Amino acid sequence: MPDSSEDLGKCSENSGSQVREDSEYVRLVISNEPSTAEADVLQPQAEAENKSIWWIKAIIWCLVTIMLLLIFLKWGVPFLFEKVLIPILQWEATAFGRPVLALILVASLALFPVFLIPSGPSMWLAGMIFGYGLGFIIIMVGTTIGMTLPYLIGLLFRDRIHQWLKRWPQKAAMIRLAGEGSWFRQFRVVALFRVSPFPYTIFNYAIVVTNMRFWPYVCGSVAGMVPESFIYIYSGRLIRTFADVKYGNHHLTLVEIIYNIISFIVAVITTVAFTIYAKRTLNELKTVETNGDATSSSDHGNFEMEKVPDERTKHGLSPSLS
Repeated sequence: MPDSSEDLGKCSENSGSQVREDSEYVRLVISNEPSTAEADVLQPQAEAENKSIWWIKAIIWCLVTIMLLLIFLKWGVPFLFEKVLIPILQWEATAFGRPVLALILVASLALFPVFLIPSGPSMWLAGMIFGYGLGFIIIMVGTTIGMTLPYLIGLLFRDRIHQWLKRWPQKAAMIRLAGEGSWFRQFRVVALFRVSPFPYTIFNYAIVVTNMRFWPYVCGSVAGMVPESFIYIYSGRLIRTFADVKYGNHHLTLVEIIYNIISFIVAVITTVAFTIYAKRTLNELKTVETNGDATSSSDHGNFEMEKVPDERTKHGLSPSLS
């Protein structure tokens, strides 16, 4: 009888442990199956919710942008015309002669980039005052000096600029593209940087940390500034035309209205096309360089891996014994 009671106790313990093990199995294994299925069901729902949230944010940003644009057109544009543009044009007509104004604009275009000041307003003034011919010459002379001075100054602080660029590794990687390759490749990449939305006032200083040579930098900068110069001149002439219509009692004919509309559309399309092309080309160059670096590193690793049997063979060891 004692043996039978002990057997019953052992059986009960075994059954209890088996029940616990079964419960643990159910809790740890079987209970995970519904959670995985639920995750598979919830993942498309989460993606759909994220897409809907993205569309809501895009619509809100569009509405905010349209409202700000309408406010700017209603109150900002008249303020700029009455308080800024018209006084400048009157000052230009009475204070200085055209040669002195040309020198002032060249000096501003040359010195503003040194102090990281945008030189767009000076380009607009060159277009408004001097037109396409002389205005283009003024812009190109001033911007060429304004791109050369930061380069020469940056050479004196190359180490500091290098330490500063470490805070933005992605931007530094893009800038490093410009200093690689042949003379023509450096020329091409610098021209693309000038056309792209990359801030060229920072680029003028940051380029000194690469292997960029001086003449590809200057020639590429001049070539890249040509489209931007014509766009600034055109926009300056268009602004002056609007000012003459609103405040100068000048009436546009139907041909002039059609010409201004078509030229404005062409200017916008050209600007967008140049920007997209430059940005896409720079991204392609960056991708090619990244793939090339990965290939070279893998080749270097293969060389190191293949070097071990050679060393062993040289010392008289069989590879099969290693």
